[in-house]
Amino acid sequence: MATASAVPVPASHLDVARDAEPATRAANAAMAAKLPFAEQGDFEAAKRGLIAPVPDGMVKSKSGTVLWNLGEYAFIDGELAPATVNPSLWRMARLNMANGLFKVTDRLYQLRGFDISNMTVIEGDTGLILIDPLTTAEVSRAALAHYFSHRPKKPVVAVIYTHSHVDHYGGVRGVIDEADVKAGKVAVIAPDGFMEAVSGENVLAGLPMGRRAQFQFGTMLPRGARGQVDAGLGKGIARGSTGLIAPTMSIVQPVEEHTIDGITIVFQLAPETEAPAEMHMFYPQLGVLNMAENACPLLHNFIPLRGAVARDPRIWAKYIGDAIAMYAPATEVMIGQHHWPVWGREAVLDHLESQRDLYKHIHDQTLRLMNKGWRPAEIAEAIDLPPGLAERWTVRGYYGSVSHNVKAVYQRYLSWYDANPCNLHPLPPARAAAKFVEYMGGAAAVIARAKADFAKGEYRWVAQVMKEVVYADPKNIEARALCADALEQMGYQAESATWRNAFLYGAQELRHGVFQLPVRIAIGADTLAGLSSDIFFDLMAIRLDPAKAAGQSMVINWHFTDRDEKLVLTLRHSTLTYRLGEWSDKATASVVTTRDTLDAMVLGKLTPPQAMQAGKLKIEGDPSRLAVLFTVVEMEPNPLMFDILTPGEGRP
Repeated sequence: MATASAVPVPASHLDVARDAEPATRAANAAMAAKLPFAEQGDFEAAKRGLIAPVPDGMVKSKSGTVLWNLGEYAFIDGELAPATVNPSLWRMARLNMANGLFKVTDRLYQLRGFDISNMTVIEGDTGLILIDPLTTAEVSRAALAHYFSHRPKKPVVAVIYTHSHVDHYGGVRGVIDEADVKAGKVAVIAPDGFMEAVSGENVLAGLPMGRRAQFQFGTMLPRGARGQVDAGLGKGIARGSTGLIAPTMSIVQPVEEHTIDGITIVFQLAPETEAPAEMHMFYPQLGVLNMAENACPLLHNFIPLRGAVARDPRIWAKYIGDAIAMYAPATEVMIGQHHWPVWGREAVLDHLESQRDLYKHIHDQTLRLMNKGWRPAEIAEAIDLPPGLAERWTVRGYYGSVSHNVKAVYQRYLSWYDANPCNLHPLPPARAAAKFVEYMGGAAAVIARAKADFAKGEYRWVAQVMKEVVYADPKNIEARALCADALEQMGYQAESATWRNAFLYGAQELRHGVFQLPVRIAIGADTLAGLSSDIFFDLMAIRLDPAKAAGQSMVINWHFTDRDEKLVLTLRHSTLTYRLGEWSDKATASVVTTRDTLDAMVLGKLTPPQAMQAGKLKIEGDPSRLAVLFTVVEMEPNPLMFDILTPGEGRP
């Protein structure tokens, strides 16, 4: 069970979710007046082809733990949005309630609403081709069982990962057995660079991304009209066991055609778009184009709020344009791995062109103003979508936003620095906050003025200035409460599900403190086993404690017999470096083992002495060097629940 942090919060501020203020009601009413709510085409498309909904709207583990529960969203009922929810977001929240097994066309089905993503099923001549087996094994297993309850039970002959995000591969062990993969009975297909992308994003920076994702998805918010209503791409992320089975086949050419169990698939690589490794697929026999996650009926992220390397909207638009040129004339249905399909050639072309223009417009207009010397926040405030795009439901910012996407474009080209030298070496947040509050006449004076601005509906400014008071004194309950109230109103107004979740979860943490969850291993065994050796030793390097390593120097040869791989690892200047494919005659120690054994030691399942005793590890030279290495590298998991809305302990 989660426990609140030690910051005292009076009972009067606990479990408080205020109603919508007059300014929020006015903002949401204005949104309702400017968009074409009478259009019902998306609702018809979202329900088209439904065979059967998710059984009981729920997935449980073998022990009975609820891992997925659409019943939590029963409050999403009716067209009229509550005053505490942006009406445009409410519409998307209703659309994302469509769930179950859907027939898209002959031989192609989708399982939607078992998770944030879709699992697509193509019926081959003898078996099934599964595309994107969801986030966890439990929900993918339940989804496939639901399919089998309405369609013939055939073996899975191939699994295709469209891209390198966990909601598109993490449930693979729920639908196939790795033994069948090793036996050649099941192919696992992914775009070029898939394993490197999984490693880089989920391993080296996985823990802070996980913490930040709590804000993006609102995972610990209550479901309700004053809490989490949606995640943009779907309702939320399913709980359960994530895993990974490495691809047996990679798509490496820009366009490749393969026949899998009688189904012709034309693969189109689209790297550095929504994911570092991603691909589209065209199924010519079926007249279906699968755009993976690159043409969802919304504005996607150029950088998600959880954090990632900035994506390139220019190349994103290009790959959509290439798909239009190559496949649109023969496409009858467009599907994605989120949301619902688009039917009809004209509708598909119209949708793809609007998506292409959406990403290119934001890119180009950011560059236009950037070249006039504008700063990120200024550009974000100025750019809006042009007529013809702005009123289309399928480009609204339910997951990304024009505002933070503009800042991502700026970052991609010009970095975090706005070139104003005053911003080059500022004080760290807590020290700066103390000075700001002192200069503004003290916390009481700032709070009094902020309350007056709150009454005027200036919530952005109130949150901005209260952030300084909270950072100057995290125990100032009045400042925390006012900052939470401001964030809450911003959440109620937000059209973006991720913005709403971030604002409301920020308010919750200010009121309750940070919930301390049990420490867990950040990297699963499947992911660790799939790491290339360079990423593996990069992982060790970023866990090296420079204070413990001070004065230490060593060179260790490594020979992994199961991979026929050699490398030289060097510790010098409290820094780990390595050279793949090399062997040093001057090494202080040489280690002969397997990567499986090293993985087990890193996961704490095996110690070096135990490995040596079992004959799984041999060391020539100074055996103490390996013990020193494991001493200076922090092997225990880092705590996930670090402070965000308040200064953390031990920080400057």
